[in-house]
Amino acid sequence: MKNQNQNQNQNQNQNQNQNQNQMSHPTLSQSQSQGQDINLNRNQKKIEFSLSQIISTFFYVGLIPKAPGTWGTLAAIPLVLLLNYGGPFWIMGFVILSLPISVYAIKKYQEIIGGSEDPGEIVIDEVVGFAITMTWLPATWQAYLLGFLLFRLLDILKPGPIGQLDRKVKGPLGVMLDDIAAGIIANIILQILYFKTNFLGAQLFVSQL
Repeated sequence: MKNQNQNQNQNQNQNQNQNQNQMSHPTLSQSQSQGQDINLNRNQKKIEFSLSQIISTFFYVGLIPKAPGTWGTLAAIPLVLLLNYGGPFWIMGFVILSLPISVYAIKKYQEIIGGSEDPGEIVIDEVVGFAITMTWLPATWQAYLLGFLLFRLLDILKPGPIGQLDRKVKGPLGVMLDDIAAGIIANIILQILYFKTNFLGAQLFVSQL
């Protein structure tokens, strides 16, 4: 009986040791699973970074070292011209769709790179702002030249409400809002010129004398 009890105790001890070893040393399949999860997370982060960078920098235009905002606005001109051929509703649709996508992309990009709240390489805000500037305007070289100059001037100087938005609203939405405001103000000025003069190479209404 004593021998049987001793054998049972030994077996119980061996089982406990095996269980402890299994708990302290994960099996090969568990290690492989954890490794796969790590690789998936890394790949997911790489994809998120690549997509957020492409959108935020407008296909890497913002990575041009000098005057990225100006280059971003210039790069927007062919896109806005193309949209303009479809009519003003195409430009408006682009702006509406771009806003949530841009804010999300900027948020992800800022989370990954850290640092400044409004990194210079982010130029999707200039692209959207310039699209707003040129909505319901003629596709003439005069209109696009004046639109480019006026939008960049307002975006750089940030007068009145543009500067207030830039200072008070932070985060991804703040990055977008000051350029949206600059685009709206530029568009209003250009609409007045379009109604009253032929400075844009066309005039919406010509007064009858």
